[in-house]
Amino acid sequence: MKLNNLKDLFIHELKDLYNAEHQILKAMPKMIDAAAAVELKRALKDHLRETETQVERLDKVFKMLDEKATGEKCKAMEGIIRESDEMISQRADKNVMDAALISMAQRVEHYEIAGYGTVCTYAKQLGMHDVLDQLQMILSEEKKADETLTYIAEHNINMKAEHNAK
Repeated sequence: MKLNNLKDLFIHELKDLYNAEHQILKAMPKMIDAAAAVELKRALKDHLRETETQVERLDKVFKMLDEKATGEKCKAMEGIIRESDEMISQRADKNVMDAALISMAQRVEHYEIAGYGTVCTYAKQLGMHDVLDQLQMILSEEKKADETLTYIAEHNINMKAEHNAK
């Protein structure tokens, strides 16, 4: 795809995010299985369901744009997920593993927050207000997921992982 203008770049970035979301859908069950803390498992399961809804929203966005809902290969997400898989394969105490899982999940969230923030800016610039509404919902959910993970880490998991060293 040749990028001739902002709309071309916008479509390219949407396809990247679409592929990233599909990769996340495949990777999340492994993270859920590796999690020990009930609240972390619940947060990951909730976000998995939310990710399914986000893919549906992206499908809607592509229809609104009269574009095919296919993804460019998101190499960044592929790398983050590969690192996550490597972390899961480590022999670690369950509390330390939970802290590591939060770290990996937040890397995913931060990538998505950056990506959705960018496409929201493009949609606004291009005057695509209906599309912008859909993308802002996703961005808001990604930010909330990140805040939830931070809360779980700071109020439970990180303290337990720290006490393992003592």
